[in-house]
Amino acid sequence: MALPAIPAAPPARRPTRPRITLVGTALASAGTFMAFASLIGVYLAVRSQTIARSGIWFPKGTTIPLTPANITLFTFALSIVSMQWAVHAVGRGDHQHAGMALLLTLLFGASTINATSFLWSQMGLSVRSSAAGVLVYVITGAHVAMTVAAMVYAAVMTFRTLGGDYTGRDREGIAAAALFWYVTCAVYVLVWYAIYVTK
Repeated sequence: MALPAIPAAPPARRPTRPRITLVGTALASAGTFMAFASLIGVYLAVRSQTIARSGIWFPKGTTIPLTPANITLFTFALSIVSMQWAVHAVGRGDHQHAGMALLLTLLFGASTINATSFLWSQMGLSVRSSAAGVLVYVITGAHVAMTVAAMVYAAVMTFRTLGGDYTGRDREGIAAAALFWYVTCAVYVLVWYAIYVTK
């Protein structure tokens, strides 16, 4: 007499992958934001001391036009929309729109770098002339470097998304790139107000 077959055990659940990329990006973003907050704090403190001592901050002949800075601000605002569009498209499994949105975000990033370099050419501010020149170029140059890093991060995630690495169930990579991009935009708001608006 044959024994009844023992039913096979159900397949084991796939282990939940820790969100290492997202957590690491969040920590790096927080550290970067704090570094910029410190730089801007130094800028404001030195500016206050210099104005109290001599009555002026920027050397004569320095002009900081607000129009390129404002255009950069609005371009970053538009890039937030396009980046969120990319995250949403990946969540729906729509790789075509995700690629379009990420490409648009990269174009916005390149536009902000172009606007900042144009602003540098219009300021007439020398690094050797004063502490104002050193601090302005250090802060704005560091933000351009941060923007480039955010663009490279988004580009890598674009290729991985179009390659099928990220789907609606797993969009950690594109969400991490979006988080770093949003922090880059937030840092520019601080730079815009502290340097370009208050002068």
